[in-house]
Formats: sequence, C-alpha cells, structure tokens
Amino acid sequence: MKAGKHSGSRAFRDLAVIAIVLLFVFVFSYFFDLFIFIVRFLDKYPHEIIYVDEVISLLVTLSVSLAIFAWRRWFELKRETAHRIKLQEELIRSAETRAETERIISKQLHSEIEHRKKL
Repeated sequence: MKAGKHSGSRAFRDLAVIAIVLLFVFVFSYFFDLFIFIVRFLDKYPHEIIYVDEVISLLVTLSVSLAIFAWRRWFELKRETAHRIKLQEELIRSAETRAETERIISKQLHSEIEHRKKL
C-alpha cells in the first residue's frame, strides 16, 4: 500500500512542477514578449498563413486529448497495481500457510522417528 501513496505523491509533485513551469513561461513571456515574433509574422503576412486558427484548434484538442489519455492510463495503472498487490499478498499468505504446514509435518515426522528409535 505504501508504494501507491508514493506513486500518487510523485504524480502530484510532477503536476505541481508542470503547473509552476507553465506559470513561469506565461509570466516570462508576458513581461518579455517572447513570442511576439509570431504575432509580427502574422501581422506582416496575414494571407500567407490561413490555417492558424485550425492549427491552434488542433493543438488545443490534441492537448486535451493527450491529457485525457494520460489520465485514463494512470487510472488503469493504479487499478492494475492494486490487483497485483492483492495477488502478491495472497501468494505470501499461501506461502506462509505452506511453510507452516511443512513445519508441522516435519515436527510430526521427527516425533515419529524419535518414537521408532526408542523401540
């Protein structure tokens, strides 16, 4: 169970880092006009690039789609991990039961051997 919490906190930390980077890029580009060359190019050649709105729509849709895809894969991974942990716990219990059974049988055989030696 501890591994699940660790993975969840790692995912949360990654999302926090992404949010901080996005905020940094936004603030940095706002104050320093990093991408002003795109705006100038579009102002200078408005008829040369006629598919800008389609490209922006495509990129936004792609971003949302990839986010949904990643989100679904993450939940599938969590579900699979929980299932594997459950199976591993059952396997450990089974191994412990088998070891205990073998210990009891060994003890009984040892007692029987000692009993036969005395005869």
